[in-house]
This record gives sequence, structure tokens and C-alpha cells, in this order.
Amino acid sequence: MSAAVAAAASAAISGYNTSSSSSTSNHSDELLTSQRMQVSVTPPLSRYESQKRRDWNTFGQYLKNHRPPLTLSRCSGANVLEFLRYLDQFGKTKVHTENCAYYGNSHPPGPCPCPLKQAWGSLDALIGRLRAAFEENGGSSEMNPFGARAVRLYLREVRDVQAKARGIAYEKKKRKKLNQNQQNESMVNQEHDVVHSSGYVHGGGFVNQYSDLNGTASF
Repeated sequence: MSAAVAAAASAAISGYNTSSSSSTSNHSDELLTSQRMQVSVTPPLSRYESQKRRDWNTFGQYLKNHRPPLTLSRCSGANVLEFLRYLDQFGKTKVHTENCAYYGNSHPPGPCPCPLKQAWGSLDALIGRLRAAFEENGGSSEMNPFGARAVRLYLREVRDVQAKARGIAYEKKKRKKLNQNQQNESMVNQEHDVVHSSGYVHGGGFVNQYSDLNGTASF
């Protein structure tokens, strides 16, 4: 009898241990599955972040194709200026020369042979994204080639030249104080306002900051 009881007790203990081990294993598997699901589910990038990533990849490819090839650590403000001038061949903004009959005319009545270039607003937004991407990828703000003085002066020159050539003023208008009803309406249309705040006005029309760089006409 004692031997039978001992065997039964041993079998019961073994069964308990097996059940406990199986339960623990299942619990661990559930935790791992849950963790994998949490890691795999990532929030979608915003339009700004997506554009910034594309711009950063484009600039990296430009450095690789450069002759001689350049590394990011050796990139200077002069290389950034080369990149901006390189982009002009893909621009869609007509910039009149001083000899053009439409020079300074914001609404030219007909076509002319003046070159197409990147709009100042597009370049300014591009440099802002690349400047942020440089620091996000480990670069220091002190060594940021996109924040170089030469780049700022170039953008200012492009803005002034295009303003004169196309008869466009870039002066900022003072914002009027909104009353309560206007504030409520502004909050309701917040998304609409955010989209429009990312653009620039050229020749009396709205131009999105991505228009030239994405190959869409700016006017």
C-alpha cells in the first residue's frame, strides 16, 4: 500500500510540475507575441517627416554621385550651394531676365524664353528640412553645412532676384487681432490652416513648398 501511495503521489507531483511548466511557457509565449506586435506597429510618418527623409536620401545620393565623391563629414556650405544650383534644372518657376519684356511683371500676358528655376520658397523649405535632418542624424549644429552663412546669403539673394524679376513682394503682413468668432472658426479649420501655412505666395497665387521639388507647376 505504501509503495502504491508513494507512486501515486509522485505521479501527481510530476503532473503538477508539467502543468505548471506548460502554463509558464504559454505565458512567456504570449508576452513575446505581445511585444512583437507592439514593436511591429509603428505610427505612420507625417508629411513633413516623409518629405524630410526623401530630401535627406536625395542629398546623400547627390554626394555619392559627386565627382569626386563626397562624404557628409567633408560637406561644406559650398557643396550645399552646388546642390541648390543643381536642383534648378528641375524647377518649374519662370524667372525673367532683365532683358525680358516681362521683367517685373507678376502676370505676364504671354510666354517667354526665360529659364525655369526652383522657387525661393521651395529652396528655403528644403534647406530647413535638411538642416534638421543633419542634426537628427548625428551632426552638430556648429558644423551644420545647411546653416552656413553662405547658404543664408544665397537664399536671400535668390529671394530678392526672383521678387524683382517676377514683380513679387515677400514682405510679411501684420496679423490682425482675431475676435472670438474668428478664433473659434480658426480652431475648427486648424488642419486647413496648417496645410496652407506651409506654402508661399507667388504672383498672387498659392504655391505649396513642395511644388517645385515634386515637379508640379508653381504658377
